[in-house]
Amino acid sequence: MRRKRPGRALAAAAGTALFLSFPASGAISPQTGRTLQIKGSDTMVNLGQAWAEAFNKLHPEVNIAVTGGGSGTGIAALISGTCDIAESSRAVAEKEITQGKAAGCVFNEELVALDGIIVVVHPSNPVGALTMEALREIFLGNIRSWKQVGGPDWPVVLLSREVNSGTHIFFKEHVLRRGKSKGPEEFSPRSLMMPSSYAIAEEVARNENAIGYYGLGYISPRQKVVAVAAGEKEPFIKADLETIRSGRYPISRPLFLYTNGKPQGAVKAFIDFVHSKEGQEIVQRTDFVPIK
Repeated sequence: MRRKRPGRALAAAAGTALFLSFPASGAISPQTGRTLQIKGSDTMVNLGQAWAEAFNKLHPEVNIAVTGGGSGTGIAALISGTCDIAESSRAVAEKEITQGKAAGCVFNEELVALDGIIVVVHPSNPVGALTMEALREIFLGNIRSWKQVGGPDWPVVLLSREVNSGTHIFFKEHVLRRGKSKGPEEFSPRSLMMPSSYAIAEEVARNENAIGYYGLGYISPRQKVVAVAAGEKEPFIKADLETIRSGRYPISRPLFLYTNGKPQGAVKAFIDFVHSKEGQEIVQRTDFVPIK
């Protein structure tokens, strides 16, 4: 059972975060020499930078700095008052909530996107369902023939995103390392590192031996989506918006923005933008799943 996350927060303690204010006209008024600081999840850093770039075009008077370092780093910075928004690919822990209260930080949680990765094979491949453990063994290079997972005696061709891709990192941590951020497991040296999700989709469409992964937005009839089971006795679930949003699809997780108390000024404007149609289109363009 998932731990209940903290509810939407109340007022923030004064001085713990920078909130730029709106004048009566509705425009954002910058504070000279001040920058909106967004920090945290490495998975979300590119998404955060894309949001910031688009937001800045609408509000060039607001300076925004987006840096990674990990979800825990962003949450710690929010508690200490050294950032305005923490990006996190997990819910805040009970220990962090306790630390926040002691520092006068009351977490306000905003669900902003979902991370869902689909697994695809060529349409002619009869294998249509795999467990998480089978996927792990395939991408570690221990399963080299489709015959080992109930398919034909074809060699398995592994396709992966490049190492600087957030999709690559999530798949490695969630599948190869069984949900751990650190570990010795790496993709098989036989894996072909592809420059984009589009490149993986194209290669799977023409290579009957291939298996790859990418964001939900790249699904097409030219590839077959593999249903995935969390364990041997668990049901096989095919990825779609509903199963990812509900959390039933095993290779998915929610993505959050956290603020100290109810957002105000430029912080509120930024979060409102993230929830807007344009903000959620950016979510999809960066291979994540929009919540709207």
